[in-house]
Amino acid sequence: MPDDTQCVVTVKIPAAFHTLTGGRRQMPVEGGTVREVLAGLDRDCPGVLARLVDPQGVMQRYVNVYRNDNDIRGLDGLETRVEDRDVIWILPAVAGGSEPGSAREAR
Repeated sequence: MPDDTQCVVTVKIPAAFHTLTGGRRQMPVEGGTVREVLAGLDRDCPGVLARLVDPQGVMQRYVNVYRNDNDIRGLDGLETRVEDRDVIWILPAVAGGSEPGSAREAR
């Protein structure tokens, strides 16, 4: 039987999303799973969810979501349960740099 318990968690929002959140860096959001929390965030700040999941509802590879100190990919993904006072961190993945060999070529 599913547990429909709704918890209030704090979502920490990266600067890249501040235009969608009206500049807010964190928000309290209700939900029972990370997916529900992110959907709740999107209700308050439309457009956030489209940056986090693809049209099939799968996490985008260029964004990382943590429940407290744990990457949700190592837990139950978007179905990871949340508890009151948890902190959900949205972190854009850091990528880039130079192509192999280009550092030598720049010298």
